[in-house]
Amino acid sequence: MNTVHTSELIAPSYPSLIRASLGLTLISLGLCGFLYSAAATALGQLLFPQQANGSLIEMDGKVLGSSLVGQPFHAAQYFQGRPSAANYDPMLMAGSNLARNNPALSKMIEQRIVAIEDQDQVKRHQIPSDLVTASASGIDPEISVQSAMLQVKRIAKQRTLSEQQLIELIQQHTTKPTFGLLGQPRIHVLKLNLALDQISK
Repeated sequence: MNTVHTSELIAPSYPSLIRASLGLTLISLGLCGFLYSAAATALGQLLFPQQANGSLIEMDGKVLGSSLVGQPFHAAQYFQGRPSAANYDPMLMAGSNLARNNPALSKMIEQRIVAIEDQDQVKRHQIPSDLVTASASGIDPEISVQSAMLQVKRIAKQRTLSEQQLIELIQQHTTKPTFGLLGQPRIHVLKLNLALDQISK
């Protein structure tokens, strides 16, 4: 009489293990990789279509940027935003990761200060820190009201506008602190520059 060992009854065969593993993998991929992603995308498009599509800023049917991503403005007739350690690239968003006492960081900040002193004809103690330091994300689209006001005289001269016109434009585009408590008054640079182009036409 043949004897059947208990281990042979309990231990599954390799083919059955492979089938079970493949089945679990396919189910997991279907649920987590497809159904969950599709449901999250559909809900995002339904409930928050603007944010889900990148919070794009459009004018005359043309996409000009995103309200979440800063852009470089180097021309003297525009308000300029914060420096970027990521070259304003959302795919590379990050700070410089340089310590405050790092000589390379000190050199970059000094170069930015000198450039602003020359361009805006101001003293270094007048320059707000957000004009010479990059944000943690590297793509901050906003600057402080003080940073915008610092640039008024230069832009007014470049565009032959009155300083009062620019001050009123800044006031119109100033976002108050969230819930009146969080953060500080701030200005979206791209939106301000687009409005600036409109009044300069």
